[in-house]
Amino acid sequence: MVKRIVDILISAALLGIASPVLMLASILIVLTSPGPVLFRQVRMGRGFEPFEILKLRTMAHAQAGLAYTLGPDPRITPIGKWLRRTKLDELPQLWNVLRGDMSLVGPRPVLPELTDEFRESYSFLLRVRPGLTDPASLKYSQETRLLEQAADPMHFFKTVVTPDKLRISFEYLAQANLWTDCTTMMMTAVICCFPSMSRIYGRLPEASAQSPENLPEIEMEGVFEAPRAIGVESRLESFVGITSPAAGNECAFSHHLAHLEAAAEDASRHTHSPWILLHNPVLDTESATADAKGGASGL
Repeated sequence: MVKRIVDILISAALLGIASPVLMLASILIVLTSPGPVLFRQVRMGRGFEPFEILKLRTMAHAQAGLAYTLGPDPRITPIGKWLRRTKLDELPQLWNVLRGDMSLVGPRPVLPELTDEFRESYSFLLRVRPGLTDPASLKYSQETRLLEQAADPMHFFKTVVTPDKLRISFEYLAQANLWTDCTTMMMTAVICCFPSMSRIYGRLPEASAQSPENLPEIEMEGVFEAPRAIGVESRLESFVGITSPAAGNECAFSHHLAHLEAAAEDASRHTHSPWILLHNPVLDTESATADAKGGASGL
């Protein structure tokens, strides 16, 4: 109840303060490209209830393309690039917060298809309202630039970026309180002004320039499918362990190897295998780790 009251008071105040900026941005959008000022998209909300998220339109209206923006996109307008870089396109979401669709701080709302792929993870995360900001979104505040460097942006987004975001969100929700929410909101303002400050939340993983099909033995089909066997609260600790990238070395290969090793250790402590090994029931945890290490020595 306290969190909801804070959401209402702060979002209403910020909408009032931001109204001149929103008005100016709306005029620029209308003058530079035809179409509506607001962009609406269905995202998954608390309890898997879909809602329409609001943003200032940054793309040419009515042009077909991916729902994700994975690097440079010809649909983005010149004024849209500026709005995205400054994060001003996110300001209309304060109305989503005021309505109760979202909270000021919480896991970022994602497209329904992504919650289907990572259903068990979002079964936990969507027990709370999705948020305008959280540590995961702050770490990946320059996500588009990171995806530009990947040979296969969608693959990198779903196998590296999304699991890392889930890990951060799980860790945050395990200790979230009013103080951590206030700290996150303050850091959001700082990072919007000084994007380089996002490094406080950790180094970004490296986007491999090599296409996935050319990686030797480290792209094992199905390894990074949705975490189907993970529990919710009782498995929170083990999930965080499985999805964390290798310490001190965040290249694509070490990331995959660290996942297999963590899965093998986790399987020995639990009665059923973690999601990362379920893609191949005949492959036991010992052989999975050994095969991965064999690939490492081969490299």
